[in-house]
Amino acid sequence: MRLLALIGALAIVVAIAAGAFFLGGFFNVAATEEDNAIVKWGLIRVRTASIDRHASGTPPLKLDDQAIIRDGARAFARVGCVNCHGAPGVEWAKFSEGLNPDPPDLKETAAGAAPANIFWVVKNGIRMTGMPSFGKAGVADNEIWQIVAFVKALPKVSEADYKSWTAAGGQ
Repeated sequence: MRLLALIGALAIVVAIAAGAFFLGGFFNVAATEEDNAIVKWGLIRVRTASIDRHASGTPPLKLDDQAIIRDGARAFARVGCVNCHGAPGVEWAKFSEGLNPDPPDLKETAAGAAPANIFWVVKNGIRMTGMPSFGKAGVADNEIWQIVAFVKALPKVSEADYKSWTAAGGQ
């Protein structure tokens, strides 16, 4: 019984200390401040678990259709994804270097991601990362699925293809 009381008292002390630390302004929220390993691990774990839990559905279009991928490249460029993530032959905008966490290299991260998960992230965004909700910004679901098709195809898209697809009137 005493052990339980000690554990309870210790939990209360830790909760008060954590509250004082976070609510007292001691936790530095500056984007220039790197997260320690435990915080970084925890944020990644929470993000991954949340996306896995909430993402569902199957694509309403063929993600490997070249026309869909081309339209996705155009949407990717038009809505601004290229600013933070870059694209074949296109560097990301300088401001994205100031985001914390860094925007992921989609050629690497999207390769193993389920299309439903990519769709969910693009549509809903991710809090405290700079990733906006394109659904809230008015991008239609069908266009988001086109972006998903492009992102899944990114490792195979050449600079020349991307440039021709996104040029004014490109086919």
